[in-house]
Amino acid sequence: MTYVVTDNCIACKYTDCVEVCPVDCFYEGENTLVIHPDECIDCGVCEPECPADAIRPDTEPGMEDWVEFNRQYAQLWPVITIKKEALPEAKKYDGETGKREKYFSPNPGTGD
Repeated sequence: MTYVVTDNCIACKYTDCVEVCPVDCFYEGENTLVIHPDECIDCGVCEPECPADAIRPDTEPGMEDWVEFNRQYAQLWPVITIKKEALPEAKKYDGETGKREKYFSPNPGTGD
């Protein structure tokens, strides 16, 4: 099992989760985070820290696509280990559906 970041992180990018991760498996894109599924140790401490409820276990139905999405971008983006401010309009986008199709940017974040 692994945990993955899903649609609700996009355009919000809360980073509360990265500070509690014991293995530093979060990676930062321009407007979202991902978890490297091969580095995640399945501890689950990140899941309750996400204000947007965007972190899910891969055992939930329909997560296969998100596992591959997280894997793909974790290999391209810089690791993030320190909490940063959420995106300026995070509250506006929190809970909106279909954000991957509407807002996702494949550009890397700034890193640490």
